[in-house]
Amino acid sequence: MEEATLVETSGLFKTYIEGEKGEIVFNALQNITLKVKKGEFTSVMGPSGSGKTTLLNMMSGLDKPSQGRVWLVGTETTNMNQAEKSKLRQKYCGFIFQIYNLIPIMSAIENVELPLVFQKIPEEERKKRSEAVLTRVGLEKRMYHRPTELSGGEQQRVAIARALVVSPQIIFADEVTGNLDTKTGLEIIDLLFSLNQEQNVTVIFATHDPKVQDKSTRTIYLRDGAVVADESRK
Repeated sequence: MEEATLVETSGLFKTYIEGEKGEIVFNALQNITLKVKKGEFTSVMGPSGSGKTTLLNMMSGLDKPSQGRVWLVGTETTNMNQAEKSKLRQKYCGFIFQIYNLIPIMSAIENVELPLVFQKIPEEERKKRSEAVLTRVGLEKRMYHRPTELSGGEQQRVAIARALVVSPQIIFADEVTGNLDTKTGLEIIDLLFSLNQEQNVTVIFATHDPKVQDKSTRTIYLRDGAVVADESRK
């Protein structure tokens, strides 16, 4: 049976305009039409400025396209307001960024619990789920350490645990190995690949790192905001 489409874009443009005459400065995305199916591990690759982060932001509803349409888990988000899109993201999506975005005064487990606080999950359930995902990413002995007491790799694992705690169908990962050394970067890639294989979590990974491509079932190449190649492998 064919897997369900979780993300779809049609005729997607993102145009930046400035000046009184509304002159186009550049097209960050140009006419992108694609589908990402459940269970895919998709890497989005291309040089700096090619539109990788912009594409992830459009897919996830963090930003609005200038033209075109976007569907997230079967729901069109193009004309949704921010509150509606935020609710949809909370239900289906996890996010991991190059900058870990951890709150420094909170422990690892408190950072991981935050999305569940916003979802009004009871405290006992929050703690149980947060402990489980921190254990899954290898931080069972570091749960009560603050970010400043953790290495870069450990902080990124906390960020991954925070993304996982909501049981997302999709993880959007934006250059998450960019600040890590080679060994730690490989560990993070392997961890996300394991989650993809074991739990069928869809991963969309914007990256410069060719090691991500080695794990990917699909690679989308961008240049100047356009898709120049889209390759799948089993």
